[in-house]
Amino acid sequence: MNSSTAAAVVVSVALLAGCASPSPDGASPQPSRVDHLTVFAAASLTSTFTELGAAFESAHPGTTVTFNFAGSSSLVTQLAEGAPADVFASADTANMSKAADAGLLSGDPVDFASNTLTIVTPPGNPRGITSFADLAAPGIQVVVCAPQVPCGAAAAGVEQATGVTLTPVSEESAVTDVLGKITSGQADAGLVYATDAAGAGDKVTAIAFPESADAVNTYPIAALSESANPAAAQRFIELVTGPQGQQVLTSAGFAGP
Repeated sequence: MNSSTAAAVVVSVALLAGCASPSPDGASPQPSRVDHLTVFAAASLTSTFTELGAAFESAHPGTTVTFNFAGSSSLVTQLAEGAPADVFASADTANMSKAADAGLLSGDPVDFASNTLTIVTPPGNPRGITSFADLAAPGIQVVVCAPQVPCGAAAAGVEQATGVTLTPVSEESAVTDVLGKITSGQADAGLVYATDAAGAGDKVTAIAFPESADAVNTYPIAALSESANPAAAQRFIELVTGPQGQQVLTSAGFAGP
């Protein structure tokens, strides 16, 4: 090998070494680290948080966001039983308080949105429902959330405020399940959040009722004490509570906290 060739080899090796990621023990270079962020969120946040998750991944290359959407009470139960997660977003303060009492939170929750109930019926409102009281009329098949679920607790609050007692044919574990009963024609009416009704479009007819103001649900979000990625958890919370997150939530029909 002449001197020119030897010099070229040395330069090539040096360039290759410079491109490799440094390794403290001299082992082979490792691929870039992939961060995983797991978010437990109320079912009514499915659409908005899915959008925000995509935005978060785009802003933080190498980070994958995984969601578990369900009724807030079910999520607290899963977390208390040891399910791994980094962030919890509840559809009410009561279930967030349960998570705090169980020692599941890292720091104080932050309120980021609010929501109210509305009546939904199959398209065209075939039973002619116009008020909350109509839901208690004989023969009306109404579906609500179970009492331990935020949307169910809100429905119970409206019942108490109005003196109208409902006799539901079904109590569901998540607001999305109530909506599914209506879109599939299995009931005459249901109580869901205004955001869920808006998201369903022409699959339902929505009937607002003034008594819903007696049971407004506030949504808090918090990092979890057992988070494997607390820095990313905090960044996601900042996205939700910041201008971009608030714009997405407002566009979906959520009100401010």
